Amino acid sequence: MFRPEARATLIGSLPLKDHREATEMIFSYMREIPLWAQLPCYEDERLLSQFAEGLPGIRKDGDRLYFDTASAEFEAELLAFFEDYLAVTEGAAPLEGSRFAFSERTSRGFSEFLRMAEERRGTYFALKGQVTGPFTMLTGLKDQEGKLAIFNPMLKDAVTKAMAMKGRYQVEQMRRHTDIAIVFLDEPALAGFGSSAMVGITKEEATQILSEAVAGIKDAGGICGIHVCANTDWPVVLESGLDVLSFDAYGFFDKIILYREQLQDFLRSGGTIAWGLIPTLNQDDLEREDADSLLDRWQECTAMLDLPLETIKAQAIITPSCGTGLLPRKLAEKALALTARLSESIRK
Repeated sequence: MFRPEARATLIGSLPLKDHREATEMIFSYMREIPLWAQLPCYEDERLLSQFAEGLPGIRKDGDRLYFDTASAEFEAELLAFFEDYLAVTEGAAPLEGSRFAFSERTSRGFSEFLRMAEERRGTYFALKGQVTGPFTMLTGLKDQEGKLAIFNPMLKDAVTKAMAMKGRYQVEQMRRHTDIAIVFLDEPALAGFGSSAMVGITKEEATQILSEAVAGIKDAGGICGIHVCANTDWPVVLESGLDVLSFDAYGFFDKIILYREQLQDFLRSGGTIAWGLIPTLNQDDLEREDADSLLDRWQECTAMLDLPLETIKAQAIITPSCGTGLLPRKLAEKALALTARLSESIRK
């Protein structure tokens, strides 16, 4: 059973420009569960663009990223995509070097991370990666006519499989350095599930999309988490088969505790909660809080779960509420320091 014992990690992004410096900062603060850095100052390392490589029909026009399903090449691209997918999943072709692996353009943070992981082998408990979740990709990308990709059955299938494979690629690479490889599906768009913009997307459909991506990562031997940095329909997430539920415990614990029984069942079945207790979505909150005040908040939240504290602690990870890529560097570093300190306080 995966028991992280309230160790600390991050969500992914940092407000730096140098990948080596960012990786060194991560290994300095997140000694036991380090992760690779996404630097959104680079266009190729943003939420949608970093994981859009290899998708059939994907096009870029200035800042616009979209699917061109009307082009003469689309059907051939779609066929080639599924042929490559079958070749990899059936063992006829390696995942490394395929369309599902990172290219040199998008892998700078990941490559630097693996290099440092090899240098420091044996000093950490686990390694962590992340991929934009399929629901967020499918509702963040549109076709040439402005229609959400999730409403195109072929695109829905392709994107879901692609995100699972990009997560699987990370697991395979990280497991060369550690037995425990964690990959989070970052799903900020789930905060909009059920809104007018997503009318027509059913709970069953959303759960199926998440479940397929989760299964792909777990089948590769990875620990799979889903991160949502706002409120959502939590049963959709909890019913996906995930190993780790990652959420903004600082800002939305009052919403998720409405599902107390489902959370209890999740923990009793061996699930892990990644507690996003360090506020990164509001600078005033981050400037105001310290390790003692956040420890008080942890104690208040865990008491409301009505489970043995040792169980909650054994199956906990401590994180910021979201990435730090949009924060000033000084505050981002404070968030990393607070995450490490809070983890240490809880473990003591």
